[in-house]
Amino acid sequence: MTEPIVDAAPAMDFDLKNLPKVSLHDHLDGGLRPATIIELAEAVGHTLPSTDPVALGQWFRESADSGSLVRYLETFDHTVAVMQTSEGLYRVAKEFVEDLADDGVVYGEVRWAPEQHLQKGLTLDEAVEAVQEGLEAGVESVGESGREIQVGQLITAMRHADRGQEIAELAVRHRNRGAVGFDIAGAEDGFLPSRFRDAFTYLAQQNFPATVHAGEAAGLESIQSALVDGRALRLGHGVRIAEDIMVEFDDDAEDTIGLVTLGDLSSWIRDRGIALEICPSSNLQTGAIEPFGESIESHPLDMLYQLGFNVTINTDNRLMSGVTLTDEFELLVETFDYDLDDLLELTLNAAEASFLPLEEKEALVEYINDAYANLG
Repeated sequence: MTEPIVDAAPAMDFDLKNLPKVSLHDHLDGGLRPATIIELAEAVGHTLPSTDPVALGQWFRESADSGSLVRYLETFDHTVAVMQTSEGLYRVAKEFVEDLADDGVVYGEVRWAPEQHLQKGLTLDEAVEAVQEGLEAGVESVGESGREIQVGQLITAMRHADRGQEIAELAVRHRNRGAVGFDIAGAEDGFLPSRFRDAFTYLAQQNFPATVHAGEAAGLESIQSALVDGRALRLGHGVRIAEDIMVEFDDDAEDTIGLVTLGDLSSWIRDRGIALEICPSSNLQTGAIEPFGESIESHPLDMLYQLGFNVTINTDNRLMSGVTLTDEFELLVETFDYDLDDLLELTLNAAEASFLPLEEKEALVEYINDAYANLG
């Protein structure tokens, strides 16, 4: 991990929103504007819980904040329903980029599952092309406002379906037309990455990178399968790797520092810098951190960060969780007393874990470092 080049003061006397950010784990169908959902739903005849933007946004947040990943995923029935046409996908993708830029994101990887957007007759390739056109329009719109952002698609296969090979081939087919990586998502428990072993082998043969949802709704077995069967370069969430870390405290000691012992799996992930795409608010809402506690203070991300894991901070689904990346940074500052140096290191972690080519990655790291240095 690159060391921050700025000696930052702990006081947060600046606007976190203006900090350059990198977003690696953000779902396209989880980041719609409520007003857009209402307009698109009316156009396709889909019934919503509310046709008031404020009330609809509140419904999504309340439904997602249940402590259950299954219930959390049910909210996507409405967003996916309005993303079944080229026009719908284009608009959602364009606004997605604009909203990222408004939050200070300068590089974002947008993940979504094309197989879920074929109900109105689109082919897989047509769906990917529509999203790419929307993303490019969003980048152009941001550029016209005097800002810059770069984005790429993470083509995702649903882990409970049987289209892994087909979606992997789709991703590779679009590697020079916007696709930068592959992912599997959906209900994790009971659907190990080993289901798609052949697809992951194909991706490796094509030298195409993969990130795998693992360590959210399932534990160490899922993470192990993501590494072995999925050849994952990053772990989507990955928070339950903390189950492979033992912390022992001496009740008689004057301080509260414990003896930390890493298991073989957690050591492997830490020592090789495999990035954890941690989404703090989402992890609390879906129950991913339930083994560690019931509050954000119980989230193991701080322990992982302090132990040298390659932690990155993300939003997961901005609509459902009602958060931005700025909000997540503010949460870390308030909960774990993180300062500017910490935020810089987390951002550099994300930049270096991105699926950008080396030269572009180095340019991104330099841009972020310069921006932080200029804060002083």
